[in-house]
Amino acid sequence: MPHPTAETALSLTLVGTPDFGSEVLKALYRITGRSTVELRTAILAGEPVYTAELFGSDHIHVVPRLEKTVAYLEGLGVPFVVHEWADGEREEITLDVMRRIIGE
Repeated sequence: MPHPTAETALSLTLVGTPDFGSEVLKALYRITGRSTVELRTAILAGEPVYTAELFGSDHIHVVPRLEKTVAYLEGLGVPFVVHEWADGEREEITLDVMRRIIGE
């Protein structure tokens, strides 16, 4: 699994390997900025579909994308897990914890 380069990041990984049609992948592309090929590869490999590096220069852009990705997946009823990456370690966290982290 790719390791974020930032000190702190949050990532979303789908549970299982859903076979999304092109409309869902296109919507995820518009939200995350990742190509449909990248998204499909990440889903099949069990890797994050989106990783938001926190507290960097693009923090103001990645956090809204993270929130929109969560809302979109929840709207579809697609299960996913959130991981916090800190100091080289990855830990699964709840949505409430994620929201507290990005709300600070």
